[in-house]
Amino acid sequence: MNKKNNRLVGAGVLSAVAASLCCITPVLALISGASGVASTFSWMEPARPYLIGITVLVLGFAWYQKLKPRTAEEIQCDCEEDEKKPFMQTKTFLGVVTVFAGLMLAFPNYSHIFYPSNDNKEVVIVNASDIQTVTFDLKGMTCNGCASHVQNAVNKLPGIVKIDASYEEATTKVEFDQTKVSLAQIEEAINGTGYKVVGKK
Repeated sequence: MNKKNNRLVGAGVLSAVAASLCCITPVLALISGASGVASTFSWMEPARPYLIGITVLVLGFAWYQKLKPRTAEEIQCDCEEDEKKPFMQTKTFLGVVTVFAGLMLAFPNYSHIFYPSNDNKEVVIVNASDIQTVTFDLKGMTCNGCASHVQNAVNKLPGIVKIDASYEEATTKVEFDQTKVSLAQIEEAINGTGYKVVGKK
């Protein structure tokens, strides 16, 4: 693989990362503690199918270049074959890059595993009449990672009984004890993730 093919591999990795950047950012925000930047790259979601296509085409072409049969001229000039190829010009490196690109492309499907589970959260309800359920309409969620990011932020508040965020429906349904947390606090926690509340029911 020559320098041209190295550029192809680089372009393949770059487009794979760009295709999943909207879903990688919330996880990085969780790890770094800067949750407000979570929705920074959600504007790239409409381009995701094109970026996936570019990744597949570029890596497919790189593999074709690497595996295509050599011509008679290339066989006669075996001067390059005497020296050991650098690692970045091997099939192994191309394989590693392909696996990495595949993991990046699939990231939206498994990004939710990086968020802590709040299933064991204990909520003491004094009076059942204090329980209120509100559904927030949100803007900017593009994958399960986004929904998990919102759930994680809201679950940190006291008095949250149950939360269900859905990026498909662009909603977050919150059941909470209104004596322990206000509607404004919940909305502030959601907006603090970078996704915006655009309505509530």
